[in-house]
Amino acid sequence: MFTGIVEEVGTLRSLTVGGMSAELEVAAGLVTAGTAVGDSMLTNGVCLTVTAIGHDSFRADAMPETVRRTTLGRLRPGAPVNLERAATPQTRLGGHLVTGHVDGVGTVVDVRREQIAVWLDIAAPPEVAALCMPRGSLAVAGVSLTVVAVDDGVVRVSLIPHTAAQTTLGSTRRGDVLNLEGDVLARYVAHFLKGGRATAAAGSAAEDLTWERLAQAGFD
Repeated sequence: MFTGIVEEVGTLRSLTVGGMSAELEVAAGLVTAGTAVGDSMLTNGVCLTVTAIGHDSFRADAMPETVRRTTLGRLRPGAPVNLERAATPQTRLGGHLVTGHVDGVGTVVDVRREQIAVWLDIAAPPEVAALCMPRGSLAVAGVSLTVVAVDDGVVRVSLIPHTAAQTTLGSTRRGDVLNLEGDVLARYVAHFLKGGRATAAAGSAAEDLTWERLAQAGFD
């Protein structure tokens, strides 16, 4: 589990693709401190397992499903990547709960500035847009952001100067593709509402879950 608060921007040192799987080596100084083989590392929004540690880098494997569902297989050596070590019970939850399980890949359709803010409009796959709502949370390339608006499949977010400067998002351009992960709570609610409740036992609370009941409980 992660928070979406990027600790370091590393550099992809190498990407070895074998069939549909891949091995990455990422140069990084901060996040390798205290990291051991087997630990999880959020890499551009994707949870990867560290397989080797060097004095200034780590290696990780990306399985075929990961390559298919994310942007990792499209990276090239020299590309910057957002990095975050897994949260601990003592971690300040400054962002939101991020699993590193990418829901889909979005495409940046507009980038613009308004005083100190940088606005990003991201065309999201339907399954991701369905998890987004104004003032809700969205992980974009591993960065915890607040959704401002959702309009016809386009999700709008805004970057504060610190986020723009300390993550890869500050250099985002139109046409860039980004890993997206919807809020984990919204994911489970959507699953039940779409029919996941059909697998629950008859008469269970899940079968009684409706938008009306959620609204009555204070979820808007």
